[in-house]
Amino acid sequence: MADAGMKQADLIGAAAARGSKLGKSQVSQYVSGKTIPRKDVAALIGSVLDVDAAWLLHGDEGEKADRAPRRAAARNATQAARAERDQAADAPRDEARDESETRADARPAAAIDQTPPSPSSSRSTPMREFKKSSKLDNVLYDVRGPVVDEAARLEREGQHILKLNIGNPAPFGFRTPDEVIADMRMQLPECEGYSDSRGLFSARKAIMQYAQIKHIPNVDMDSIYTGNGVSELIQMCMQALLDTGDEILIPSPDYPLWTACATLAGGTPVHYLCDEQADWYPDIADMESKITPRTKALVIINPNNPTGAVYPREVLEEIVEVARKHQLMIFSDEIYDRLVMDDAEHISIASLAPDLFCVTFSGLSKSHMIAGYRVGWMIMSGEKRCARDFMLGINMLSNMRLCSNVPAQSIVQTALGGHQSVKGYVAPGGRVYEQREFVYNALKEIDGISVVKPKAAFYIFPKIDVKKFNITDDEQFALDLLHEKKILITRGQGFNWHKPDHFRIVYLPRIEVLAEAMESLQDFFAHYRQR
Repeated sequence: MADAGMKQADLIGAAAARGSKLGKSQVSQYVSGKTIPRKDVAALIGSVLDVDAAWLLHGDEGEKADRAPRRAAARNATQAARAERDQAADAPRDEARDESETRADARPAAAIDQTPPSPSSSRSTPMREFKKSSKLDNVLYDVRGPVVDEAARLEREGQHILKLNIGNPAPFGFRTPDEVIADMRMQLPECEGYSDSRGLFSARKAIMQYAQIKHIPNVDMDSIYTGNGVSELIQMCMQALLDTGDEILIPSPDYPLWTACATLAGGTPVHYLCDEQADWYPDIADMESKITPRTKALVIINPNNPTGAVYPREVLEEIVEVARKHQLMIFSDEIYDRLVMDDAEHISIASLAPDLFCVTFSGLSKSHMIAGYRVGWMIMSGEKRCARDFMLGINMLSNMRLCSNVPAQSIVQTALGGHQSVKGYVAPGGRVYEQREFVYNALKEIDGISVVKPKAAFYIFPKIDVKKFNITDDEQFALDLLHEKKILITRGQGFNWHKPDHFRIVYLPRIEVLAEAMESLQDFFAHYRQR
């Protein structure tokens, strides 16, 4: 090739001009000596280079002497091939070929001379940039967001971070009950295949019986779906219900997945306020004032994340009346329904609305401290005739994902019917109860912090005196706390709260760890002023 004044690209182009195909990878392999061309390919290359194919295959030294008279002819052939290739560059491309058969190179001559191309070589056209979907522009999930990313960076540098940002029980010593683990082991051999898209019969039967205990009306096996956590089911419902521009009422503060899923589905989340001065109960007047002809449903989170509020019967009845008056569907997120303290009673709102269509969500992640297994469920109840088409959509989406985690489903019956370890956690003397008491009392002692005592779950949502600390950006506040004290919390606006004056603390760590954290927090606020 060198004697003929040709490069690999020239050889490929000359072959193409003769109506034959040579791939770049093929030629590179031949030149490097890693492979030997087939006889027909050797004959083609030999004719282009004007050498004997036998010499190409066997390296006959005698052939070298005969090559010199033919160099000029080979150069002329090369120039002709280049001219034909440049002309072909303006013609329509052939259909895409297999990677092993690269197209005849139709790049500009300057690029042709750069074979093989180096990574730093300039491109004839700018590289295409792949951007995230615009559907994500208004999606927020700060429970695992920029501040968490910064915490991860600090951990990679070897720094220890106390994570008070996410309700993940296992790292803090809340273990899955032994009975549940044993039952999963026993059932694993029967869990290798897909289940019914709604879920295992045993799991749905146990959930139906639990719904009956909660006095949820008009529930049957076909109205229950298991999911890979409640998160998957929330997303499924938003996709099945919302068209572009449809509105859905969501509490503020909320668990941000609700707002994110409604946004991704093309809907418009409309946030009604929960009143801190009234134990974080929903502001019914604000809720009703935000209903329009486009409003399809309302969401409640009870017990509430992030505030820890538990809604009493009279508040739930007011919400039902609003939904009844405006013919709204009710979604009720009740994942913390067994983590209730201080003799508070959890009531499923569906039990108060037999004439409305309700979807109730729960699971094992929080109330049973089985977060990593990812098993949740939803129960459709009440007046179902008005939601037949929605239910068909749910069934379609459920079929599309085949089923939820089958081994996780296998433990639902044991978890719901067996020993309830959380009862001890939330009773006086239990870990969750005592840790809540400690954090609540410690926060009250910090100058510039006020707090409502939570009655459920394992979160507390303190308020910051923003004027005292000059806080205008709660993400910056969270970053400053992380950098100075190595404590990771979630900012209030991450829960779609409208002001930068709150943050959420997870009080799952043991009291000795929480004591150190509260001391650090008190020291931080003693001198903090946001710049």
